[in-house]
Amino acid sequence: MLRFEVSVDDLLRSRFALSPALDLCLLLRSLAGQGRPLPRAWATRLLPAFERLRRETELNAVLALQTSRGGPNFVAPPPRGLNQTWADDLATIRATPLEAARHEFAATATGPSARDPRVRAVLDSTDAASRIAEAMDQAWHELLAADWPQLRAICERDVVHRVGVIGEHGWATTIESLHPSIAWRAGGIEIGFFPRVGTVRLAGDGLLLIPSVFVGHIAAHLEDPWPRTLVYPARGTAALWSEQETVPQPDALTALVGRARARLLVALDAPASHLARSLAMAPGAVGDHLAILRGAGLLVRARSGRSVLYRRTPLGEALVAGSG
Repeated sequence: MLRFEVSVDDLLRSRFALSPALDLCLLLRSLAGQGRPLPRAWATRLLPAFERLRRETELNAVLALQTSRGGPNFVAPPPRGLNQTWADDLATIRATPLEAARHEFAATATGPSARDPRVRAVLDSTDAASRIAEAMDQAWHELLAADWPQLRAICERDVVHRVGVIGEHGWATTIESLHPSIAWRAGGIEIGFFPRVGTVRLAGDGLLLIPSVFVGHIAAHLEDPWPRTLVYPARGTAALWSEQETVPQPDALTALVGRARARLLVALDAPASHLARSLAMAPGAVGDHLAILRGAGLLVRARSGRSVLYRRTPLGEALVAGSG
């Protein structure tokens, strides 16, 4: 069991962030068979491009640094906040000093794949960091960029939800809601079934919380240069993946309100914003549909900071439940 000792100051300094580079690394691990298995529709769509990139680019050097337990810090730098972009991450990766990169190579490139001559040529080169950054950038644009707006919106919706839980129920409830393996006990966060055991003291620096669409369990960063970090599965990821493979709307509800409005009603199983991005629908169309659903008494809206949250009314809940 891993335990984080948490003070009141730590809670005040804790914050959320998004990490495009981390999700890219998790996706690459999954495609290489080292991480959480992808849904069949995702694997079928992405594996051909992934295998081509392994042949035509230096992606194998990136993969040689990854294991099912993690990878080097410089390929997934600590994010600064919720506005982190791939361009931010890529610039940081490219700027990694050679000695720092080689220090991490020595710790992570220990498997058989690291002895491949093509991989070794990259890792032993004087421009290793920039070559790895270039391979990751190609992988980003061919494997993840098209889906990222939708996936990012899911993570943003997750953070909006968690902030609401903090305001209504406090940090203990919020932390325990991140994953069934997490418990809040005696002023600390305990994670069961974790590969590492021991106690980590935050020492007033707070905890960085990162929702991810590709992590299957709880992951953690416990050493510098990362702040002490928990990476947890974002809410709504399962629904997104099932949407790729099945029809998500009940037929009766679709017949009653139309396919697009049925998608919106079904998606609002919790208060949410950024619906256009998460459902890959045109923003103008989403606004029109939401206005109609509100006018029919099926939705209400409320503002939370800069976001407008929509949620189903009791009538909307009954309609969705009755049509399933």
